[in-house]
Amino acid sequence: MTPGLIISAPASGTGKTTLTLGLSRAFRDRGITVQPFKSGPDYIDPAFHTAAAGRTSVNLDSWAMLPGQIADLAKRAVGADIAITEGSMGLFDGVARPGASGTGASADIGRLMGWPVILILNASGQAQTAAAVALGLAQFREDVRVAGVVLNRVASARHEALLCAGMAEAGIPVFGALPREASIEMPERHLGLVQAQELPKLEPMLQAMAKLVASHCDLDAILAAAASNDGPVPRATILPPPGQRIALARDTAFSFVYPHMLESWHAAGAEILPFSPLADEAPDLAADACWLPGGYPELHAGKIAANAGFLNGLRRFAETRPIHGECGGYMVLGASLTDAQGTVHKMSGLLGLASSFAKRKMHLGYRRARLLAPLLGLPRGAQLAGHEFHYATILAQPDAALATVTDAEDRPVPESGSRRGRVSGTFFHLIAGAS
Repeated sequence: MTPGLIISAPASGTGKTTLTLGLSRAFRDRGITVQPFKSGPDYIDPAFHTAAAGRTSVNLDSWAMLPGQIADLAKRAVGADIAITEGSMGLFDGVARPGASGTGASADIGRLMGWPVILILNASGQAQTAAAVALGLAQFREDVRVAGVVLNRVASARHEALLCAGMAEAGIPVFGALPREASIEMPERHLGLVQAQELPKLEPMLQAMAKLVASHCDLDAILAAAASNDGPVPRATILPPPGQRIALARDTAFSFVYPHMLESWHAAGAEILPFSPLADEAPDLAADACWLPGGYPELHAGKIAANAGFLNGLRRFAETRPIHGECGGYMVLGASLTDAQGTVHKMSGLLGLASSFAKRKMHLGYRRARLLAPLLGLPRGAQLAGHEFHYATILAQPDAALATVTDAEDRPVPESGSRRGRVSGTFFHLIAGAS
């Protein structure tokens, strides 16, 4: 197995993305091949990883995925010199009740793959105390190894010396110290970072991150710290594709689809036929199924409502073939979408769902669903694992429920999804089949 590292931290907002992107590009600039990964259910970071490393990044999720699927996805690192996985939240942060392989924590991926952890610590406002934080993380679980730290937001040479003294006392290697560099902070949006394709200056930003990391970190020591397990790889269980030819909505309003899902469809022999609703394109009638991913349709609701070619084409498709929508795609399949300003936009009307962003309410977390009816090749009763993250409110959901849905604590959630004829939708994004 290719040696790898987990980039993690005590909490969100400490610089994991900056370090991951900077390392990936800095190694690439040296001719070192990097295979990037993202721990947990995230659509935004993998696109940035892909741009930095030049290899497609995929998600590894210990709550939703069985060990065999995680190991199978990790095999894409074969041929690379190093695998770099960006963690989510803090190193041990996950849900209370374990799922398929763990709680969803980044530490679980390190345990499963044998990849050591490099912590990035926000050193602003502290000195030797940062070493106590690092030591606590290093000793919290025996099955997870912390290789060392990179210090972030270091104010001065004196500050760095105090931090390094504390780390030396704790026996924690220091791989680098990054000064404050506000000019390369990532812009944010309500669902997280702005998407990679929305940044016109993405390449200069990646170059700046690489320069920052290469100038202030020991790249050779970081490369040498990578390691992996060499045990047998469990067999993976993969969901079947929704059809042999799949019409897939793809543009800035419909971009939230996991790369591993598309790759599994391709691997099963399916053909993907992309189309752009924002360009008023309809699904190809040569396809035998249509999939509308999530994204930001609420930011383009007026344009979508005015695109008669797309909406009429969607209705024609539904007369003879199945359509499924996830989150934003589900909203577009509904009767109406109210934007943040309170304007009501008429959607396709293929389902009765009415959703609104006028009053924001966050819906966040893992979801387990048991289908109440067959869905795109999956039988009634099939169990699915996914993740929900949006700020929409349901005003009406009159159609038959698609599934019984529970959260990670096995508590029922009202966002059951719905179905009408050949059309279905869910608020959760599918990740894997549930165990």
